[in-house]
Amino acid sequence: MPSASLAVAHRPSHAHPDKVRIAALSAAIALNIAALMLVMRPMAPQVAETLQQTKQVVINWITPLPKPPEPPPIEMQAVPKAPPSVPHTLPRATPPAAVPTDQGSIAAPPAIPTPAIEPAVQAMPVADPAPIEATLAYRAAPLTFPAMAIRRKLHGTVMLRVLVDTEGKPTQVVIEKTSGSDLLDKSARDQVLANWRFQPATSQGHAVPAWARVPVSFELREL
Repeated sequence: MPSASLAVAHRPSHAHPDKVRIAALSAAIALNIAALMLVMRPMAPQVAETLQQTKQVVINWITPLPKPPEPPPIEMQAVPKAPPSVPHTLPRATPPAAVPTDQGSIAAPPAIPTPAIEPAVQAMPVADPAPIEATLAYRAAPLTFPAMAIRRKLHGTVMLRVLVDTEGKPTQVVIEKTSGSDLLDKSARDQVLANWRFQPATSQGHAVPAWARVPVSFELREL
Protein backbone atom coordinates (compact mmCIF):
# COMPACT_ATOMS: atom_id res chain seq x y z
CA MET A 1 0.00 0.00 0.00
CA PRO A 2 2.63 2.53 0.72
CA SER A 3 4.34 1.95 -2.65
CA ALA A 4 1.08 2.29 -4.55
CA SER A 5 0.35 5.60 -2.98
CA LEU A 6 3.75 6.94 -3.96
CA ALA A 7 3.25 5.93 -7.57
CA VAL A 8 -0.07 7.70 -7.79
CA ALA A 9 1.26 10.81 -6.18
CA HIS A 10 4.25 11.07 -8.64
CA ARG A 11 2.25 10.70 -11.95
CA PRO A 12 0.95 14.23 -12.27
CA SER A 13 4.55 15.58 -12.52
CA HIS A 14 5.07 13.90 -15.98
CA ALA A 15 2.08 15.69 -17.59
CA HIS A 16 3.47 19.25 -17.19
CA PRO A 17 6.43 19.00 -19.60
CA ASP A 18 4.21 17.66 -22.38
CA LYS A 19 1.98 20.68 -22.23
CA VAL A 20 4.87 23.07 -22.52
CA ARG A 21 6.26 21.21 -25.53
CA ILE A 22 2.92 21.13 -27.22
CA ALA A 23 2.45 24.86 -26.65
CA ALA A 24 5.89 25.65 -28.10
CA LEU A 25 5.25 23.54 -31.20
CA SER A 26 1.90 25.16 -31.69
CA ALA A 27 3.39 28.63 -31.49
CA ALA A 28 6.11 27.76 -34.03
CA ILE A 29 3.57 26.32 -36.45
CA ALA A 30 1.41 29.44 -36.10
CA LEU A 31 4.36 31.70 -36.88
CA ASN A 32 5.27 29.70 -39.97
CA ILE A 33 1.69 29.82 -41.23
CA ALA A 34 1.56 33.59 -40.67
CA ALA A 35 4.84 34.12 -42.53
CA LEU A 36 3.64 31.99 -45.44
CA MET A 37 0.42 33.94 -45.68
CA LEU A 38 2.35 37.18 -45.62
CA VAL A 39 4.48 36.05 -48.53
CA MET A 40 1.52 34.86 -50.56
CA ARG A 41 -0.32 38.12 -50.01
CA PRO A 42 -0.40 40.29 -53.19
CA MET A 43 1.79 43.41 -53.14
CA ALA A 44 0.37 46.85 -53.08
CA PRO A 45 0.04 48.48 -56.54
CA GLN A 46 2.54 51.27 -55.84
CA VAL A 47 5.23 48.87 -54.62
CA ALA A 48 4.74 46.60 -57.64
CA GLU A 49 4.96 49.55 -60.04
CA THR A 50 8.17 50.78 -58.39
CA LEU A 51 9.76 47.36 -58.70
CA GLN A 52 8.67 47.09 -62.32
CA GLN A 53 10.17 50.52 -63.16
CA THR A 54 13.39 49.55 -61.44
CA LYS A 55 13.68 46.38 -63.48
CA GLN A 56 13.24 48.15 -66.82
CA VAL A 57 16.81 49.13 -67.72
CA VAL A 58 17.17 50.91 -71.02
CA ILE A 59 20.43 50.11 -72.81
CA ASN A 60 21.46 52.60 -75.46
CA TRP A 61 24.11 51.18 -77.74
CA ILE A 62 26.67 53.73 -78.98
CA THR A 63 27.38 53.31 -82.62
CA PRO A 64 31.16 53.74 -83.27
CA LEU A 65 32.15 56.55 -85.63
CA PRO A 66 33.21 55.46 -89.06
CA LYS A 67 37.01 55.26 -89.53
CA PRO A 68 38.26 58.16 -91.67
CA PRO A 69 39.58 57.06 -95.04
CA GLU A 70 43.36 56.76 -95.29
CA PRO A 71 45.06 59.46 -97.37
CA PRO A 72 46.23 58.31 -100.76
CA PRO A 73 49.96 57.53 -100.92
CA ILE A 74 52.16 60.40 -102.08
CA GLU A 75 53.83 59.67 -105.34
CA MET A 76 57.42 60.86 -105.55
CA GLN A 77 57.99 62.39 -108.93
CA ALA A 78 61.55 62.54 -110.17
CA VAL A 79 62.72 66.04 -111.00
CA PRO A 80 63.91 66.09 -114.59
CA LYS A 81 67.59 66.92 -114.90
CA ALA A 82 68.48 70.07 -116.73
CA PRO A 83 70.12 69.35 -120.06
CA PRO A 84 73.86 70.01 -120.07
CA SER A 85 74.68 73.46 -121.23
CA VAL A 86 76.38 73.52 -124.57
CA PRO A 87 78.86 76.35 -125.00
CA HIS A 88 77.67 78.71 -127.62
CA THR A 89 80.35 79.24 -130.19
CA LEU A 90 80.13 82.33 -132.27
CA PRO A 91 80.70 81.75 -135.95
CA ARG A 92 83.96 83.06 -137.20
CA ALA A 93 83.74 86.05 -139.43
CA THR A 94 84.61 85.20 -142.98
CA PRO A 95 87.08 87.65 -144.44
CA PRO A 96 85.73 89.45 -147.48
CA ALA A 97 86.84 88.07 -150.76
CA ALA A 98 89.41 90.02 -152.67
CA VAL A 99 87.89 92.04 -155.48
CA PRO A 100 90.03 92.17 -158.60
CA THR A 101 90.73 95.65 -159.92
CA ASP A 102 91.95 96.97 -163.21
CA GLN A 103 94.70 99.03 -161.58
CA GLY A 104 97.02 96.10 -161.23
CA SER A 105 98.09 94.35 -158.11
CA ILE A 106 98.19 96.34 -154.90
CA ALA A 107 101.23 95.68 -152.83
CA ALA A 108 100.64 94.79 -149.24
CA PRO A 109 101.94 97.32 -146.73
CA PRO A 110 105.29 96.36 -145.28
CA ALA A 111 105.23 94.69 -141.93
CA ILE A 112 106.25 96.90 -139.07
CA PRO A 113 109.14 95.27 -137.28
CA THR A 114 108.62 94.73 -133.60
CA PRO A 115 111.40 96.33 -131.60
CA ALA A 116 113.36 93.85 -129.59
CA ILE A 117 112.90 94.21 -125.87
CA GLU A 118 116.27 94.65 -124.29
CA PRO A 119 116.80 93.01 -120.93
CA ALA A 120 116.57 95.35 -118.01
CA VAL A 121 119.93 96.44 -116.82
CA GLN A 122 120.26 95.83 -113.12
CA ALA A 123 121.33 98.96 -111.37
CA MET A 124 124.64 98.53 -109.70
CA PRO A 125 124.87 99.77 -106.14
CA VAL A 126 126.63 103.05 -105.89
CA ALA A 127 129.82 102.56 -103.97
CA ASP A 128 130.78 105.06 -101.35
CA PRO A 129 133.51 107.39 -102.55
CA ALA A 130 136.99 106.63 -101.38
CA PRO A 131 138.09 108.70 -98.38
CA ILE A 132 140.17 111.70 -99.23
CA GLU A 133 143.02 113.28 -97.32
CA ALA A 134 142.00 116.53 -95.69
CA THR A 135 142.76 118.86 -92.84
CA LEU A 136 139.65 118.99 -90.69
CA ALA A 137 138.59 121.23 -87.89
CA TYR A 138 137.66 119.36 -84.77
CA ARG A 139 136.25 119.86 -81.30
CA ALA A 140 138.44 118.15 -78.76
CA ALA A 141 137.09 116.96 -75.46
CA PRO A 142 139.13 117.67 -72.32
CA LEU A 143 142.07 115.28 -72.30
CA THR A 144 142.34 112.84 -69.41
CA PHE A 145 145.88 112.02 -68.32
CA PRO A 146 146.25 108.36 -67.31
CA ALA A 147 146.97 107.98 -63.58
CA MET A 148 149.62 105.34 -64.23
CA ALA A 149 151.43 107.73 -66.63
CA ILE A 150 151.40 110.45 -63.96
CA ARG A 151 152.95 108.13 -61.40
CA ARG A 152 155.59 107.12 -63.92
CA LYS A 153 155.98 110.72 -65.08
CA LEU A 154 155.33 109.78 -68.69
CA HIS A 155 154.69 112.46 -71.30
CA GLY A 156 154.85 112.95 -75.05
CA THR A 157 152.88 113.63 -78.25
CA VAL A 158 151.24 110.92 -80.36
CA MET A 159 150.24 111.53 -84.01
CA LEU A 160 146.94 109.88 -84.92
CA ARG A 161 145.42 109.26 -88.32
CA VAL A 162 141.62 109.51 -87.99
CA LEU A 163 138.96 108.39 -90.50
CA VAL A 164 135.95 110.74 -90.28
CA ASP A 165 132.56 109.85 -91.84
CA THR A 166 130.08 112.21 -93.53
CA GLU A 167 128.51 113.08 -90.17
CA GLY A 168 131.80 114.12 -88.56
CA LYS A 169 132.20 111.04 -86.35
CA PRO A 170 135.57 109.27 -86.11
CA THR A 171 135.18 105.66 -87.22
CA GLN A 172 138.78 104.51 -87.21
CA VAL A 173 141.95 105.73 -85.46
CA VAL A 174 145.44 104.60 -86.42
CA ILE A 175 148.63 105.46 -84.50
CA GLU A 176 150.85 107.04 -87.13
CA LYS A 177 153.65 108.17 -84.76
CA THR A 178 154.05 106.93 -81.21
CA SER A 179 154.68 109.08 -78.17
CA GLY A 180 157.18 106.57 -76.87
CA SER A 181 154.67 105.10 -74.41
CA ASP A 182 152.11 102.47 -75.31
CA LEU A 183 150.02 103.65 -72.35
CA LEU A 184 149.79 107.20 -73.72
CA ASP A 185 149.22 106.02 -77.32
CA LYS A 186 146.31 103.77 -76.35
CA SER A 187 144.73 106.45 -74.12
CA ALA A 188 144.93 109.04 -76.93
CA ARG A 189 143.38 106.69 -79.48
CA ASP A 190 140.48 105.67 -77.19
CA GLN A 191 139.65 109.26 -76.17
CA VAL A 192 139.60 110.57 -79.77
CA LEU A 193 137.43 107.69 -80.97
CA ALA A 194 134.93 108.11 -78.13
CA ASN A 195 134.67 111.85 -77.49
CA TRP A 196 136.00 113.97 -80.38
CA ARG A 197 133.92 115.39 -83.22
CA PHE A 198 135.08 116.71 -86.61
CA GLN A 199 133.76 118.89 -89.38
CA PRO A 200 133.22 116.51 -92.33
CA ALA A 201 135.07 117.07 -95.58
CA THR A 202 133.10 118.12 -98.70
CA SER A 203 133.53 117.40 -102.40
CA GLN A 204 131.34 119.14 -105.03
CA GLY A 205 129.04 120.35 -102.30
CA HIS A 206 128.54 116.90 -100.70
CA ALA A 207 130.00 115.56 -97.49
CA VAL A 208 132.52 112.79 -98.05
CA PRO A 209 134.61 110.63 -95.71
CA ALA A 210 138.16 111.79 -95.17
CA TRP A 211 141.37 110.97 -93.35
CA ALA A 212 142.80 113.62 -91.08
CA ARG A 213 145.93 113.79 -88.93
CA VAL A 214 145.51 114.85 -85.32
CA PRO A 215 148.31 115.32 -82.74
CA VAL A 216 147.55 114.54 -79.11
CA SER A 217 150.02 115.81 -76.49
CA PHE A 218 150.38 114.65 -72.90
CA GLU A 219 152.36 117.24 -70.96
CA LEU A 220 152.94 117.07 -67.23
CA ARG A 221 152.88 120.83 -66.94
CA GLU A 222 149.20 120.82 -67.88
CA LEU A 223 148.31 118.97 -64.68
